[in-house]
Amino acid sequence: MVPFGGFHMPVQYGSHSIAASHAFTRERASLFDVGHMVQRHLSGPGAADFLRAVTPSAADELGLHRSTLSALLWRDTGGIVDDTVVSRLGDELFYLVTNAACRDKDDRYLADELAAWAGRPVAHEELAGWGLLALQGPLAAELLGEVLADGEAADLPGVLFGSSLFARVRLAGGELSSPLLVSRGGYTGEDGFEISTPPDEAAAVAEALLARGGPERLRLAGLGARDSLRLEAGMCLYGHDLDDTTTPAEAGLGWIVPKSRRGDGAGFHGAAAILPQLVPAAKGGKGVARRRVGLVVSGAPAREGAEIVSGEGEVVGTVTSGCPSPTLGKNIAMGYVKDGLHKAGTELAVVVRGKRRGAVVTKMPFVPTKYWKGPASA
Repeated sequence: MVPFGGFHMPVQYGSHSIAASHAFTRERASLFDVGHMVQRHLSGPGAADFLRAVTPSAADELGLHRSTLSALLWRDTGGIVDDTVVSRLGDELFYLVTNAACRDKDDRYLADELAAWAGRPVAHEELAGWGLLALQGPLAAELLGEVLADGEAADLPGVLFGSSLFARVRLAGGELSSPLLVSRGGYTGEDGFEISTPPDEAAAVAEALLARGGPERLRLAGLGARDSLRLEAGMCLYGHDLDDTTTPAEAGLGWIVPKSRRGDGAGFHGAAAILPQLVPAAKGGKGVARRRVGLVVSGAPAREGAEIVSGEGEVVGTVTSGCPSPTLGKNIAMGYVKDGLHKAGTELAVVVRGKRRGAVVTKMPFVPTKYWKGPASA
């Protein structure tokens, strides 16, 4: 157990190693307690317009029960305050999940932005004490379907990656939970769901899933496996791969800026800095000076802070995340390098314990993702 974001969080469970937990998630299913994440509601007639200002997303264009990865942005620089998932739950209701480590900063940011907001009314509510369970792995849909109320499991195949629904879980003794927000997605690259629960139902829902799955199909997993899984999936961790100085364009997240928001008068915070970065200099834009890349590292694993160097020994970047990949049996890392050195196959090196280790730029995700996008994705 380690302190994190005001909680005591499990790195691993004593019955199995991080690598074993990682493999079990890839082969069957794991349940992660991610209740440390901050769940928020933004509501009111101005909620969509407010989100269009503080994020690059087109919140007004989101369909009901659809979600998108996005980012809260600094007004002048376009730096990322925090990454977030935005879901539309009603005409004037949006659900956001933000990072626990950024709670205080995000609270101040939203309070300041709402105080300066001149549009139609917007209300912000933190769902204090609510639970969030991540059910991840190839058996996730099967297991969830087995505990949902009669008739509601039939809706699961139609809930695609990036979609959600309200559903009830059969708890011990046969009683039903309240309607829970079930979102298809997660942080592992596997098919799975994140289940938002009221404070008094989180443990009961977790126990219902574990009892139904049994240890042969479902096990608890901790932060260690979650981190190695997300790195194999090429996903960023805020405070490591993203920070206040990083723009979406530098982070390879330009796709979170939809085409409808790339024209004149885009209007979101940092647009003046970000939009020119999305156009290469060769095409009349500014481009970026650095790019986020994946690396496969020879020898010892490269950890955060390790220097990335060229063949001539010039320091050209820094590792932001790194670990041995249980799935690939190789050492993998993520970091930022000078523009032009980001193409797959580029040979570089990382400095580990004073020694240079070979590193090859590799496309991410390192392990193919298995998001449910319909029968063709099975």
